[in-house]
Amino acid sequence: MGFEVHDRDDADHAAHLVKRTALAEGIHAMAAKPVLHGDNGATLKATTVLAMLHWLGVKPSYSRPRVSDDNAFVESLFRTAKYRPEFPSKGFADLTAARTWAADFVHWYNNEHRHSGIRYVSPAQRHAGQDDKILAARHELYAKARESNPRRWSCKTRDWSPIATVTLNPEREIAVPTRIKPAAGNQRLAA
Repeated sequence: MGFEVHDRDDADHAAHLVKRTALAEGIHAMAAKPVLHGDNGATLKATTVLAMLHWLGVKPSYSRPRVSDDNAFVESLFRTAKYRPEFPSKGFADLTAARTWAADFVHWYNNEHRHSGIRYVSPAQRHAGQDDKILAARHELYAKARESNPRRWSCKTRDWSPIATVTLNPEREIAVPTRIKPAAGNQRLAA
């Protein structure tokens, strides 16, 4: 939904990013405010960031110490980034190169990359609410293919039903909606 690349980790940068992203996403107009999940680092616990989150009505959530799967979504994102063929094996030449690469990666990740956790639609399609029609069309296509050649299918077709929520720390029953309804007139990018 939002990203920035800086040469240092800083609470002021983080607070600005949170504010800019929240305002762009229309979070101020949402009845149910989102949760921002992060690690236990000093930046996300800084007074500047906490004050901004409070002002926006966004609840902070933190990983438990030494529990690697609390940040499964971001860890998956980092792995995807690091294994892209164009990721520089020897680092970025400078801050401009890092920002350019990150912008290209975020565009690809949100608009072109199909995610298995949301039934192989892009985050942008999911965020915009286009996944229902895409998945219904896939279901229809698979059903027709199975009907026209039943010997090729040993069981049911793939489940193309939309994913309503994704779960973060299921043992704590924290459900995070994967689609946020846009405020009127707002254009959305995916998370």
